[in-house]
Amino acid sequence: MVSDDPIPTRRVATAAELETLGSAVRLRIIRLTYQRPLTNKEIAERLDKDPATTLHHVRKLVAAGFLEPQPARRGNRGAKEIPYVSSGVIWQLGYDHGDKVGLAEAMLQAYLAEVAGTDLGELTQTRLVVQVDAAERTEFMDRLGALLDEYRCRPPRPGAERTAVYVAWYPGE
Repeated sequence: MVSDDPIPTRRVATAAELETLGSAVRLRIIRLTYQRPLTNKEIAERLDKDPATTLHHVRKLVAAGFLEPQPARRGNRGAKEIPYVSSGVIWQLGYDHGDKVGLAEAMLQAYLAEVAGTDLGELTQTRLVVQVDAAERTEFMDRLGALLDEYRCRPPRPGAERTAVYVAWYPGE
């Protein structure tokens, strides 16, 4: 079922947003909290990181608008916990200017870390080389982007499996 909401227009990421996103850990936090609020402790456990280090990244993501704190709750031992959820801003950004190398490196490292923690029997991958000119490349990327946006905009459904997708375009010599 496709959402009736139109696919939002992307705006170009600011330099500050690109800097914030230039961390594989931060990208993984955004993915983990997409549609599922998690506390800093829960995030740290899922990433196998120290909670203080994770909190540093969470605070940067909140300051940049990529995470939204939810109402505080009491944890198992009565301690105050603040869950965080992705604001969805990252999926509304375009990356058409500035130095994208930091973001590209962070995306690749986030992907590799996530795949390293995945049972390879659950990983579906494919590779291919296509021969396209500049106009065909633009068409290919636009169509692929539209397909990904269509699925991103679908409303969550109970029982539907969360699935991550990583796409790279590089010279195929």
